[in-house]
Amino acid sequence: MGLLGQTWAGLADLVLPGTCAGCGTTAPGSLCAVCLGTLDGLRPHPVRPTPAPSGLPACVALGGYDGVLREVLLAYKERGRHVLARPLGDWLAGTVAYGVRQAGYPDGTPVLLVPVPDTAAAARHRYGDHMCRLARRAAVRLNATGWPAGLAAAVRTRPRPDSAHLSAEGRAAEAAHAFVPRPRELARMAQAVGRGAVVVPVDDILTTGGTLTALADRLRGGGLPVPVAVVLAATRRRSGPRGNGA
Repeated sequence: MGLLGQTWAGLADLVLPGTCAGCGTTAPGSLCAVCLGTLDGLRPHPVRPTPAPSGLPACVALGGYDGVLREVLLAYKERGRHVLARPLGDWLAGTVAYGVRQAGYPDGTPVLLVPVPDTAAAARHRYGDHMCRLARRAAVRLNATGWPAGLAAAVRTRPRPDSAHLSAEGRAAEAAHAFVPRPRELARMAQAVGRGAVVVPVDDILTTGGTLTALADRLRGGGLPVPVAVVLAATRRRSGPRGNGA
């Protein structure tokens, strides 16, 4: 979809009856009442890929990567429906709060969200870094509820191939070389951690865990503990007991 098409899609979501991103039915906005209710009814929970890469932090997800959540994520990420960043960012914020509690921190502990960054090519294709957009909205939502939150660009991403068709081993190998640390940002984050903040990597989808493991390794290399990572969705095909792991 071109820039004009993406701009029109976003405006149409706001002012014209269109199609629901979750089920495709006619809806006055981006989501129909049924799909909105389905997503509002999801509850964050721990997830874990099997096998899990060594070094993967504890992970939590809003839901499984299927059904309405899958369709909404695809509409946002690949079909230019950027207006979905608002509800997805709000759901991400709730999942972050749950994850921080699960890691043993009290409500209101300051959090530094570290979104997995897009490659430059992916960001151009999507007209912006999709996870940075979601993390920014999540931080706004957390701050509005009295939970101090900010963003940190701890790494940049090297160009890399699409990992959709790679094996778990291939994904891990690509991810291990994907991220380049930003020393000044890591130093700033270390100061915040010294004042009590917790670092939380965030991504949209957990599959094999290779990407989050690689990011966590870079953060730990900068002296930062990574007690938990947060995603919106986790694939079910490699799941643990609850059927939601990646």
